[in-house]
Amino acid sequence: MTISVCMIVKNEEKVLARCLDSLAGLYDELIIVDTGSCDETKSIASRYTDKIYDFEWISDFSAARNFAFSKANMEYIYSADADEVLDEENRMRFKILKDNLLPEIEIVQMKYGNQLENGTVYNFDEEYRPKLFKRVRTFTWIEPVHETVRLDPVVFDSEIVITHKPLSNHASRDIDIFTGRLKKGEMLSPRLWEMFAKELFISGTDEDIERIYDCFIDFEKQPMDRDLHKVICCVIVRAARIKKDAGIFFKYAVKLLAAGDGCSESCLEMGLWYEETGDLEEALIWFYNAVHETEAIIKLSSSTIEPLSHMADIYDGIGEKEQAAGCRRMIDELGK
Repeated sequence: MTISVCMIVKNEEKVLARCLDSLAGLYDELIIVDTGSCDETKSIASRYTDKIYDFEWISDFSAARNFAFSKANMEYIYSADADEVLDEENRMRFKILKDNLLPEIEIVQMKYGNQLENGTVYNFDEEYRPKLFKRVRTFTWIEPVHETVRLDPVVFDSEIVITHKPLSNHASRDIDIFTGRLKKGEMLSPRLWEMFAKELFISGTDEDIERIYDCFIDFEKQPMDRDLHKVICCVIVRAARIKKDAGIFFKYAVKLLAAGDGCSESCLEMGLWYEETGDLEEALIWFYNAVHETEAIIKLSSSTIEPLSHMADIYDGIGEKEQAAGCRRMIDELGK
């Protein structure tokens, strides 16, 4: 098969060559779309390809990627980011895939690795992402009777691992895009509301969470499914704790408890509330519930390292050294 690598870039002079060198020999066409670089990004790109296009940035990654894909001519499109790297082992896996991929495969997923090092929005260090796409899809009739057109793509999960090596955390950029869209009165899909919540919980600062307070309270009044409602309430509870708004904090914490068996995020926030107000006995109860009685729905560390660390500190402070040591042993086990 033939491959077009399509990239959107902006001010990537420090990492672009590293990425492109790791892809050398694996593609048949390189498309680079620049969204407004003011450094040497385009100059570096010109050493690898003459197919460099400008695209005015409109705070929409999908629009930029669609433009890049529209310039591709090969059978498959590989979507790369400048802060990605393929090591030699995975270059060989990619080469084998290129030489042997069955033509009916329409999407190849690859493992995205090294995600936790820079506090990205994901909970796992390695997760599958769709990375290689058939440029032109052929619709096929299936079933011998009551025939229908196959709508689901044929997806192959490869063993290729892409190493993500960003120079900084992109959370503030993403949060700015979310808030900018909301300020314009634009709607976010349920998926984007969930991603927004994860961005705030996993990567956002207290200041980020405070400034979206009203947005989430307004959205919570809209019809939505139960799982998304729990996610939205978790963000509101965290924001209310940061703002020390007791009325809103307990209103939405109770909503989470009434929704069923609760979640680790809400128990952690309750523990933090009581710890910050000096009621350490009550705080310990809620931290215990975060670890042992509930499950995380947004951020996995809400059910492990975070509450255990607070429990260890409280136990140390009240002289319960054995209990504190037990909590720290559990944290050590999690790190293995």
